[in-house]
Amino acid sequence: MEKIRLQKALAEAGFCSRREAERMIEEGRVLLNGKPLTQQGMKIDPLTDKVKVDGKPVRLYAPGDHTKVYFLLNKPGNVLTTTKDDRGRQTVIDLMRGAEDTRIFPVGRLDFDSEGALLLTNDGPLANQLTHPKSHVPKTYMAKVKGVPPEEKLDKLRRGIYLEDGPTQPAHVEMVNKVNKNTWVEIIITEGRNRQVKRMFWRIKHPVIKLVRTHFGNLNIDGLRPGQFRELSKKELAQLRALAR
Repeated sequence: MEKIRLQKALAEAGFCSRREAERMIEEGRVLLNGKPLTQQGMKIDPLTDKVKVDGKPVRLYAPGDHTKVYFLLNKPGNVLTTTKDDRGRQTVIDLMRGAEDTRIFPVGRLDFDSEGALLLTNDGPLANQLTHPKSHVPKTYMAKVKGVPPEEKLDKLRRGIYLEDGPTQPAHVEMVNKVNKNTWVEIIITEGRNRQVKRMFWRIKHPVIKLVRTHFGNLNIDGLRPGQFRELSKKELAQLRALAR
């Protein structure tokens, strides 16, 4: 088959954007058939050439050799947001019975113990657009937090609060319900930092006990029990593409 640029192959696989691929090549983190690659613009055969990034193999496929699919999963707790696990733990792909052979991967991450809306697809370019820091795709969470946070503390989250990796963007925060000595709070953020919601509430000294993502952009988990998934409608996909732009 016709060869394609390595950067494009990595993007099609949903591994990273083309620009990120170029940076990793410059840093010497990419191996092609076992040899370090430092030259930009190298063309490869995705079906026969072997590529590793940071020592881990990347599963590649050529543009147009697959039908693009899009699924929304209601991720249960205690499931890894990854395609496979060397320790044999359950992953989100294990839940995608009947769809796992489409070479899908999760878009973004949900913590091991977190639940809720997770998009899975084999559309690498869209996945990269949705997770790019400039996309600002809104993500809505229901967080059960310890204690009852006063409004002045929630206002800190609304304005943006300083974390160890910098200040957060302003968030929509609304107290929903008090349960015994704890509280359910709805929070909407437009960033995708690692464990961001948990770190935000930890910062105001009301740690998260349970976290459920109810919406990813325009997608919601209404009607999906934990572990269930469904395909996106054409309307949902069009709306999602508009958000990615």
